[in-house]
Parts: sequence; structure tokens; C-alpha cells
Amino acid sequence: MKNLEDLEYDGEPERPSKSQRKREMHALQDMGAALVELSAERLARIDMPDALRGALLEAQRLTRHEARRRQMQYIGRLMRDVDPAPIREALDAINGASAIETARQHRLERLRERLLEDEAVLTEIGTAHPGADITRLRQLRRGALHEREAGKPPKNFRELFRLLREIEG
Repeated sequence: MKNLEDLEYDGEPERPSKSQRKREMHALQDMGAALVELSAERLARIDMPDALRGALLEAQRLTRHEARRRQMQYIGRLMRDVDPAPIREALDAINGASAIETARQHRLERLRERLLEDEAVLTEIGTAHPGADITRLRQLRRGALHEREAGKPPKNFRELFRLLREIEG
């Protein structure tokens, strides 16, 4: 039996085990699956190579089980050549997992409440975002107030939030 001192170090770093490599590949495939579930507009916002974007759009189009499975494996293969950190951050932001995104959501909710309380907030929004559709915001505000008074489902209330989120970019 050899002692540890007798073993020579060849200077090469230790490679990850086969199990570790498989876990990493499955994690990349899972990230690819999460990307496939996104809408085309959300995919367009994420910075990634064109080959990966094309493969994701193709996977969204496929419906047959085996073809989709093979496409997902291909996406996993493409993901190996990409730095997954920015994509993970973008997915976390989309899913609302990041602290920055959570703070943004809260800020927009407060803005929406201020807008419902005071129509003068429209002027603030117009000044801060010159391209904002103030007329549409005013319509949604009136609709949301009417929904509250009538006890109806908050359709305009939610749409107002979506529009504020778009304006904030």
C-alpha cells in the first residue's frame, strides 16, 4: 500500500466526477426547458447566441414527444458553450426571484396606488417618461376606479400595472 507522500502530483487539476458532470448537464437542460416556456418577447430580451435562440424557438414549435426531447438535448448541448450566469439572472428576474426585481415590482405597485389616488401623478409619469401613453393610462385609471366601486374583477387594475411596467422598461 502506498502512502500519500509517495504519490506524485502531476500538476493537473482534478477533473469533476462523471456524476458531477451529469448533474451540471441536467441543470443546463433544465435551464433550457425554462427558456422554452418563455414567450417570444421575453426570449428576445435575454442576451444569448443566435444558435441557442433559434433552437429554443424550434423547441417551442415542436409538439411530438421524441422530436421535442431530442431538441431539448440539443439545447442542453448548446448551453454548455454559453455562460449560464447571465441567463440564470434573466430567468430569476422574469420569475421575480431577484431582490432587484422584487423592489421594482413594489415600486410599481406604489406608483399604481398613487395614480389611483391622485390623477396629477399622470403628469409626473409623462415628465419622467416622455413616450408614455398618458391617454391610455388615464383610461385604465378610470376603469380601475370604476371596478373598485362596483366590486368587479380588477381587469383594468392589472392592465394598469402591466402598462406601468412596460413604460418603466
